[in-house]
Amino acid sequence: MIIEKRFHGPDGSGNGGYVAGLLAGRAASDTVTVTLRRPPPLEVELTVTVEDERGHGVRLWDGDVLVAEALAGAIVVPPVAAVPFEVAEEAAAAFGAAAERHPFPRCFVCGPERETGDGLRLEPGTVAEAIVASPWVPREVPEPEVVWAALDCPGGWSFGVAGRPAVLGTMTAQVTGLPQAGERCVVMGLARSREDRKMHAATALYGADGRLLGRAEQIWIEVDPETFGR
Repeated sequence: MIIEKRFHGPDGSGNGGYVAGLLAGRAASDTVTVTLRRPPPLEVELTVTVEDERGHGVRLWDGDVLVAEALAGAIVVPPVAAVPFEVAEEAAAAFGAAAERHPFPRCFVCGPERETGDGLRLEPGTVAEAIVASPWVPREVPEPEVVWAALDCPGGWSFGVAGRPAVLGTMTAQVTGLPQAGERCVVMGLARSREDRKMHAATALYGADGRLLGRAEQIWIEVDPETFGR
């Protein structure tokens, strides 16, 4: 497996949700828990190993260093309820102020410095206490790993990470459908709880007709901006 440079989150490492989605695609389960052990390196050949022929215990290696592992998972939290697309658009307009202190402004999913059509350009803005929403209109039918990516960053933004970088540690997700090209989708994020530097979030993706296309539970880790990536 090679993670292309354009799919980065922080500069120099793969977007957590995208990498998790790639690995989940090798697992034999419709709901998968992926744990990221280190920042996924870009543009290098990584090795995928599978514990058994049924697709259980999928691991991603950089040489002999474990990057991530995927196991069958379960989601226990009800999906975050959707808001109308127009409400998500209003929230996205308010995201601009927070984006000025974006910890990873070139992120494939939510980076405001990505060109239109290059990144997803999600803009998760606050719609209620601890809840954010972003509109998303895919230019083409996305691969499942891109849906995993879209389910990633809104979880972090539900904690207001502007100026306080955090990275994805663990993500359990279930993708039940793919949006159509040009479909007016809404991605939701919910801040569930916090334990020191560890933040528990939930996200959900809805299609234009309100159908649930995917949902996730996450653990985010707040990192020191002076040392992260060294």
